[in-house]
Amino acid sequence: MAAKHRRLSPGATAILLAFLTTGCTGGPADQPDLGKVTGTVRLDGSPLADAYLRFQPESGRPSTAKTDDSGVYELDYTYKVKGAKVGPHTVRIWTFETGSDPDTGKLTILAKERVPVSYNAETTLREDVAPGDQVIDFDLDASLGKIIQRPPSWQ
Repeated sequence: MAAKHRRLSPGATAILLAFLTTGCTGGPADQPDLGKVTGTVRLDGSPLADAYLRFQPESGRPSTAKTDDSGVYELDYTYKVKGAKVGPHTVRIWTFETGSDPDTGKLTILAKERVPVSYNAETTLREDVAPGDQVIDFDLDASLGKIIQRPPSWQ
């Protein structure tokens, strides 16, 4: 028996196309205003390589980054979109990293924490992100609190 094909009416086709091309794509239509944020993280005056940053707005998606060998970062709002939501943010910076040991498969510490809790678990860092491009640098002081070797609890 041959399969029967039904055509959509022009009105139904228009509604279907409108639904498929708007709202559910995760693109600019549902994205808040963003500011592009770059900067440098220093610990006791030296660039802090391989540090993670998390800018958490009062509501909505956080933006994240990882510093390069020079301590430079650029925030990502999504995998494909740079920036952070405009407005006030709580900022956390850490270096602790875990992963699987390639030989045993067990969870192991890949990088020790070098940043005091006053910049991560008990952060006091607050920054306002404005529209447009901006540079937000962080000069961290290693003597401002204890350093704890554990995974971040806010992830």
